[in-house]
Amino acid sequence: MIDKRHFQNLQNIVTAENIYIDKAHLRAYSYDATREHFSPDCVIFPRDEDDISKILSYCNQHNIKITPRGAGSGFTGGALPVNGGIVLALEKHMNKILEIDLKNMVAVVQPGVINKTLQNEVEKFDLFYPPDPASENYSSIGGNVSENAGGMRAAKYGITKDYVMALRAVLPNGKVIRAGKKTIKDVAGYNIAGILIASEGTLAIISEITLKLIPKPKLTKTIMGVFDSVNSAMNAVYKTMASGVSPVAMEFLDKLTIQAVEKKFNIGLAKDAGALLISDVDGNLELDLNLQLEIIEKVFKENGCSEFKIAKNQKEVDDIWFARKNASQSIAMYGEKKLNEDITVPRSKLPKLLEEIDKISKKYDLKIPCFGHTGDGNVHTNVMVSLDKLEIGHKAIEEIFQITVDLGGTLSGEHGIGLSKAPFMNIAFNEAEMELFRSIKRAFDPNNILNPGKMGL
Repeated sequence: MIDKRHFQNLQNIVTAENIYIDKAHLRAYSYDATREHFSPDCVIFPRDEDDISKILSYCNQHNIKITPRGAGSGFTGGALPVNGGIVLALEKHMNKILEIDLKNMVAVVQPGVINKTLQNEVEKFDLFYPPDPASENYSSIGGNVSENAGGMRAAKYGITKDYVMALRAVLPNGKVIRAGKKTIKDVAGYNIAGILIASEGTLAIISEITLKLIPKPKLTKTIMGVFDSVNSAMNAVYKTMASGVSPVAMEFLDKLTIQAVEKKFNIGLAKDAGALLISDVDGNLELDLNLQLEIIEKVFKENGCSEFKIAKNQKEVDDIWFARKNASQSIAMYGEKKLNEDITVPRSKLPKLLEEIDKISKKYDLKIPCFGHTGDGNVHTNVMVSLDKLEIGHKAIEEIFQITVDLGGTLSGEHGIGLSKAPFMNIAFNEAEMELFRSIKRAFDPNNILNPGKMGL
């Protein structure tokens, strides 16, 4: 608990209007998208980097736990204050775009800037910030960096780490560090920015981010392919990516997902299809886009595509993407509880992964609809269970994780480890690797005040 003395001292740092212990604030900052609840003792809204520095220095001296929080949209409990203490909420004050440098094509932002806000702002200058998590309308850049967020455009453009050029961050002892530069090349010293990306707020609190921008492509075209089986679709994915084209996105829906979307929205999807593939291509020349589409159509049809559609106008684009964007809510029909995981494998292993997930589905008599970003091997598996079968669902998840790792994959492509996947870290990492993680944590945070209990550390 934070006693009156600590509360008063922290209030002196941030002023009374930026620190709260009332029930409404404690409740509002006790949960994230996991819907698990852990109440903090206090919520603080730092005004700037100096506030963060003073707060961390004070808490480090008095062993007060701190959980940094952006928009609270994470799926693995990364922003949950599992040990009480302080939630340090960055969205209220630290939400400014500080600079858009047109000459060097970079943006400098505070961690509370919303992803879509940044995208919209840089597009006014014909520039492009590609990382587009599904939560782009409300997730913050600081959270995206802390979780190394991806999105549908990752197949061509990569993920958050590919655009972070530099960071400013506050260590648990209150000291401020800079990691990286605006320069394209920088090989001086250890890659501290790389360590902080995806560290889930366990090592430092990011206070400023410098991001690479690229020119915005002028043209985009959207396609959809209908396949008789998910195996055929998965083969088409990795063969397309190896054919010389660079789709912006390559998304898929399996049969269960197609049927759920169609039942909920009645939009004319082929209910008997084994899978759908949805893709965008972009560029600056019509001729280039048409060539890419010809290659994709050829590969799709060589791998069992029975129907290939190119959107002719924006309405058709929206109609094609509607099914993918509404997949998650639609599959709720299959169970009271959705155990949603974001496993990722090398693209060539996608057919085997989906085949093994189907076996697990039959073994436990569970519906496991799958969809996701197959252009980068990232599959969202959704083990659907009734509340009285949660234990069986967790067994299925553990087997899916093991198969994923055996295929050369990883426990998470987007959502991170946080609290919910921490028990499974031993599947993906041996003891020597886990001890290395723990030693990095100790080097940054010897008193373990910063987001303890996450990532199995």
